[in-house]
Amino acid sequence: MENNDILARLKPMLTGNLGAPLILIALLAMVMIPLPPFMLDLLFSFNIALSLIIMLASIYVLKPLHFASFPSILLIATLLRLALNVASTRVVLLEGHTGTAAAGNVIEAFGEFVIGGNYTVGFVVFAILVIINFVVVTKGATRIAEVSARFTLDSMPGKQMAIDADLNAGLIDQDEARDRREEIMQESDFYGSMDGASKFVRGDAIAGILILFINLIGGLIIGIVHHDLSFAEAAHNYTLLTIGDGLVAQLPSLLLASAAGLLVTRSTKEQDMGDQIVGQLFKNPKTLYITSGIIGGMGLIPGMPNVPFLLFGALGAYASWTMMQRQKVAEAEAVMPTATETEAPQEQRDLSWDDLSPVDPIGLEIGYRLIPLVDKNQGGQLMARIKGIRKKISQDLGFLIPPVHIRDNLDLAPTAYQITLFGVTFGEAEIYPERMMAINPGQVFGELDGIKGNDPAFGLDAVWIEPNQKDHAQAQGYTVVDVDTVIATHLSKILQTHSHDLLGREEVQQLLDNLSKTAPKLVEGLVPDILPLGSIHKVLQNLLEENVPIRDVRTITEAISEQATRNPEQDALTAATRMALSHSIIQHINGVKPDLPIITLDPELEQILLQTLQATGEGSASLEPGLAENMHKNLQDAAQRQEMTGESSILVVQAGLRTWIARFIRHSIPSLNVLSYNEIPDDKQIRIVANVGR
Repeated sequence: MENNDILARLKPMLTGNLGAPLILIALLAMVMIPLPPFMLDLLFSFNIALSLIIMLASIYVLKPLHFASFPSILLIATLLRLALNVASTRVVLLEGHTGTAAAGNVIEAFGEFVIGGNYTVGFVVFAILVIINFVVVTKGATRIAEVSARFTLDSMPGKQMAIDADLNAGLIDQDEARDRREEIMQESDFYGSMDGASKFVRGDAIAGILILFINLIGGLIIGIVHHDLSFAEAAHNYTLLTIGDGLVAQLPSLLLASAAGLLVTRSTKEQDMGDQIVGQLFKNPKTLYITSGIIGGMGLIPGMPNVPFLLFGALGAYASWTMMQRQKVAEAEAVMPTATETEAPQEQRDLSWDDLSPVDPIGLEIGYRLIPLVDKNQGGQLMARIKGIRKKISQDLGFLIPPVHIRDNLDLAPTAYQITLFGVTFGEAEIYPERMMAINPGQVFGELDGIKGNDPAFGLDAVWIEPNQKDHAQAQGYTVVDVDTVIATHLSKILQTHSHDLLGREEVQQLLDNLSKTAPKLVEGLVPDILPLGSIHKVLQNLLEENVPIRDVRTITEAISEQATRNPEQDALTAATRMALSHSIIQHINGVKPDLPIITLDPELEQILLQTLQATGEGSASLEPGLAENMHKNLQDAAQRQEMTGESSILVVQAGLRTWIARFIRHSIPSLNVLSYNEIPDDKQIRIVANVGR
């Protein structure tokens, strides 16, 4: 039977439910049942082979996480070796009086051949191995494992935020983000386990020292007292057996400690260890030149071993010269153009549509002094703030806000930033990253020392103050925010104001696709049989432009489908949709209060506006400048008085005037909400607080 067949049959037994119980039973058997010398030879040989396999696996693995089972394997190998120590100790103490072959040929070979039968040499060799294993390899590997585990755990939040930032910026997708998060968790688990597993190796080294002295002292007592051996004979037998047993145990222990050290000192880059060491150690030929010169100079000193030093000096000089020649050839090939490039450079690389980079839907350009705000390694929190803004606005409005692409712009002032939508700048400001902004909300109790300015989001008066003035400024009635909040609030204001520009046809189609999963009959046949996608897109944009969320896509679609059979014009579709969303609109403006404070227009003024609209058509009215100015001023005064009372300012007009008046005051009086009488639910009590005339 071939080896592959044997492994194939053993694999289910070892990896299945029987693997762990069989290993435990075998370990208990070695501890409890006396083993014959032949079985000890097999197990000691297997232990050495297993240690070699583990060490070589740790060398050839490309990445530490690829050998994530190492801590468990290390524990099993350590338990196996300790069980063998117990089994061999029993045989040494019981049969040691018969001679040096009492515990098997492996222990005898290490006692006779390796140390030449001289137990003094054996003690020295064993002591050296213990010092190398315990003091050098094990102690260093333990310290590296502790530091790696601590720094890995400390860096987890930063790595998680970096993944979230890449995901928000569109650099990676959800699957890659999930894989990277799993890798971070595996890395933390691995180094945490390695921190504990290194203690196994250290404890094993200490146990080896104790077992050596126990075997030696116990053997002398048993040999002299129970078997009537002379002191010299007992010392010869039991010392050689004990030293041989100790060496057989220390060799695998040293191999495993070396494997643990190699694994924890590996870099996280996925690369073969040999390539990594050679590539970094001999990257610069100057190191070989200088080394060969020093070694060659030492070989010229009289009394020194000239031949070895001169030989290695010559080999180093030749290797460094060869490396320099290869580097020169590589640099020449990189600089020199090929024949094809020389003859027809225009055919090698021609302009294509791929060279035209698309415009980012949302962009944030920053000066170079603001880069730390978005750099996770420098403690920047702006990326997390922007992610929170996107999530909240998307949930409030009902569609997914595109990612915000952040880049540095050397054309800006060092502390300035710009917010762009589809390449057009909609907001910019200059901030002071080392200060905080104290905003005057309208009623403060004193002046602050600092740099005067304005809140870029709402234009309120503000002062840039030192961070240690925060408590004093808050006591004076100021609202104090950091620079991250200033930029994030400004971005949020622009995204909410221009949300209708961010809603494209792709987003509308996605909304309809999601709705078809829960209400397939409602969406079926709507596009393009009843309406084109562009008409639905325009209605949704109209709603967003007037601060009406589109979360209730089902109600919106039902209203559009019903109205489209009667009047498919966009204004009519928008009006019908607003009526269907009347409860949502009122709650968004006034909350759940039972009464609705409203501002109305004088009937005479309404009649004039209706006649003007009917005369001009096209949904626009050409008013006399004086009439338009007076109406605007009266509406503004009424809205301000209503805001002073702490209530929402709502203007209610006839349905034919609502769209025009909403456009008339949209930018000049943004706090004034314009409704039609048809949009007021029946369960609301109307309370007229002002009447605006000519």
